[in-house]
Amino acid sequence: MASHASNLTIIAILLLSAFVIAALSSEAVETVDVHAAKGLVHSGHKYLDVRTVEEFKKGHPEGALNVPFMFFTPEGREKNSEFLEQVSSICDKDDQIVVGCQSGVRSLYATADLIKAGFKNVKNVGGGYVAWVENGFAVKVLKEEL
Repeated sequence: MASHASNLTIIAILLLSAFVIAALSSEAVETVDVHAAKGLVHSGHKYLDVRTVEEFKKGHPEGALNVPFMFFTPEGREKNSEFLEQVSSICDKDDQIVVGCQSGVRSLYATADLIKAGFKNVKNVGGGYVAWVENGFAVKVLKEEL
């Protein structure tokens, strides 16, 4: 039992370290609130929703593009190894893009990855879809097919 607890402690420390390193490496990421994001979308920015397809279907900002940054698996979250390739197939590196997720965490990592890959005009949406909905902004829900 003590071994299990120490393993969990080590895992927690590693996860925390990874989070801190990612946060430090994402200093170049510009985060905008949902009001600014909505204005940017209305002025022509693309909204890239990096939540899972299942989350996206439950509701998303109108006109949003969906490329999951992570997948939920039985083992936990797993990064989409084809994320950059999939985004590159629908967005140019010069496109103006706001990147959102559920709360603003996955989109922060996704935005940092996009910047590292050479995308020049990307911004993270602070608060994500939760803040979008809380502010009463328009959303689209996809109906389940029978």
